[in-house]
Amino acid sequence: MDSKKVWKMGIVIVAFLVVFIPVAQAQTPFDITECLGGTATVVYQSKEITITGIEGKGIIFSHHENKVFDNSTFHVMAIAKTVDGKRRSDSYWKIMDPDGDVIIAEVVVLGPEKTITFLHGTGKWKGIKGEAKGKTTAAGKPIVPGTFQGCSRYIGTFELVK
Repeated sequence: MDSKKVWKMGIVIVAFLVVFIPVAQAQTPFDITECLGGTATVVYQSKEITITGIEGKGIIFSHHENKVFDNSTFHVMAIAKTVDGKRRSDSYWKIMDPDGDVIIAEVVVLGPEKTITFLHGTGKWKGIKGEAKGKTTAAGKPIVPGTFQGCSRYIGTFELVK
């Protein structure tokens, strides 16, 4: 093979990589609302500090035209701490899409601010990385003592890293 053909082939390969690799790892936007209900168990309570264990289950619906995560269900376990009226909670979510593929996410709540971070995925979600900011959009009066019901909206992006 002469050097001109090698040079041209090299240019074609570089052009391919420049065009197609960013597409494979492009960020995908999402805009979702999750609604859940569950139980809240007070572990400890005083004037200064309250510790609560939380377990909930719910469903997600999408506001974005791409409908990503639409009709996914989830199970969440959390621990919340309130000190001097300031709340922090750390929770871990198992999100299952309608096909049965799973995403594991972490949600950190600091006061009214919520951040969801994707940690792990199976099936089509393998290699998922991403984050979104959220806030509570509805919080109903507990239907039964020791329970909660509410919804939050999150807007962010994710990518599937291979």
